[in-house]
Amino acid sequence: MDIKDYFARISYQGSHNKPDLATLSDIFQHHIQAVPYENLSIHCGERIELDLEVIYNKMVRNKRGGWCMENNYLLSWVLKTLGYNITLLGAKVYVPERDAYPDEIDHLLLQVKLDGKSYIVDGGFGGAYQLWQPMELISGTDQPQTPGIFRFQEENGTWYLEKVKRKQWVLNPSTSISPNVENEVCHQIYLFTLQPRDIEEFMGCNAHLQTAPDSLFVTKSICSLQTVDGVRALVGWKLTEIKYNYRDNMDLVEIRILADEEIEKTLKEKFSITLDKKFVPVDTPRFF
Repeated sequence: MDIKDYFARISYQGSHNKPDLATLSDIFQHHIQAVPYENLSIHCGERIELDLEVIYNKMVRNKRGGWCMENNYLLSWVLKTLGYNITLLGAKVYVPERDAYPDEIDHLLLQVKLDGKSYIVDGGFGGAYQLWQPMELISGTDQPQTPGIFRFQEENGTWYLEKVKRKQWVLNPSTSISPNVENEVCHQIYLFTLQPRDIEEFMGCNAHLQTAPDSLFVTKSICSLQTVDGVRALVGWKLTEIKYNYRDNMDLVEIRILADEEIEKTLKEKFSITLDKKFVPVDTPRFF
């Protein structure tokens, strides 16, 4: 594994001699705009492995993306190589359909200690809830980023991440529905503790999430990528493109339903992904 090849993969040409916050933020920004968040392997009959060399080959050499455990495990290697103090943490992602958090951890994120402060780095959430910058680990303080306002709330050693989305101007050219405005709302994202984790502790959820019938990743094929001014995502056949802060503190949302024959071209043109095996899009209800 070669850090120079990783930098080429994310088109990063900046300095990396000093492990400081500016460098961390710059590399992170390049990563999320180059490496998609995706679970397409599951829907191509492939298994997702938590092996660093396998992940490196997939995401760097084969120019694929990955889900949280792949993206953040790769980032942990990158940042450790550059001299950052990294700790793996485990989180539980909020399930809106059940208004609850799961019993077991199902998300990997990184804690970076730098100049006497702690930051959360998470390059593996994807979609409109993807952080664009490292977040300082402080409770109750709004931390505005391009996608919206993020903040942590800490209660008895448990940390909660939430996001306030802007109003959205939603277009749907695939129908005759007029544009409509969705109001600002605060969304829960996940909870976590600062208990250090080893990658082996994620092996169980890595297997469970790609096999359980009610897993989000089994019931939906997902591919998302952050752009210079927003995010695009393909879930099943639905392509959503968001432009942040389009006007008057409002995001522009465009939705299009693709035909089967458009999927392969869209993955290549919008996400720079070419799949080796036959891909079967999926978008079914998660809970019945």
